[in-house]
Amino acid sequence: MSAAALPVETEAHSLRWWREVAYAVAFYAVYSVVRNQFGSAAVLPQVAYDHAKVVIDVERAVGLFVEPTVQAAVLSWTWLVWMCNVFYATFHFVVTGVALVWLYRRRPDLYPVWRTTLAATTALALVGFALVPLMPPRLVDAGPPFGGAPYASQPIGVEDTLATVGGLWSFDSEAMHSVSNQYAAMPSLHAAWALWSALVLLQLVRRRWARLLVMAYPVVTVFVIVVTGNHFWMDAAFGFLVLAAGWAVSVRLTDWWSLRAARRLTLSR
Repeated sequence: MSAAALPVETEAHSLRWWREVAYAVAFYAVYSVVRNQFGSAAVLPQVAYDHAKVVIDVERAVGLFVEPTVQAAVLSWTWLVWMCNVFYATFHFVVTGVALVWLYRRRPDLYPVWRTTLAATTALALVGFALVPLMPPRLVDAGPPFGGAPYASQPIGVEDTLATVGGLWSFDSEAMHSVSNQYAAMPSLHAAWALWSALVLLQLVRRRWARLLVMAYPVVTVFVIVVTGNHFWMDAAFGFLVLAAGWAVSVRLTDWWSLRAARRLTLSR
């Protein structure tokens, strides 16, 4: 029996908002520690550059190394680039958080499987960050301490728009260097979380205009991560694959937990 076939009460029976908040805080704390444990300060820039070079070579082989072209097409629109930088820094967390809370309140029957999907996807992404530290396009042409310029035979022509145009924060501060993993690019959690949010919100919104906005969100996110130089499009593709794997893991875990809860409920009656 699948989780979808079980009574709603077995799915939502044990949900408590304070416990869900505690889970989210604890999980994100662990995620941040592990993500940064294998961060840019612990990885040789040449290793991260070599991985980026593989991605560039694959994209060129299939005729889709489009990151420099896409960015160059909008660089003259400074206001748009600034908005992309702000979008990248904020929507990733805000939209995901809104979708999670809204799902909890409106569809507690669906909440467990989608919450676990988000957690499993994020955990699987951590494995990718640890195994494949990847220099993002914005750093390939940059110099030390994290850039690939000393190892690159020729520049690829992608700027760090946060450094040149600005936004709400900067990678260049010492504080950001100490708490961030600048090589956590493969897979793209921005892309994975955006698609997750869209799939969740499509089950909650009914108006056509709202559904169109929801469906556009992952597309806009992929555009933004490329324009800002934070990811290759292949990072987004792997982000979507990791989301699919996270969904598969979640269905198994949720089925197991729901069957266990159903048995307990039956025995208590």
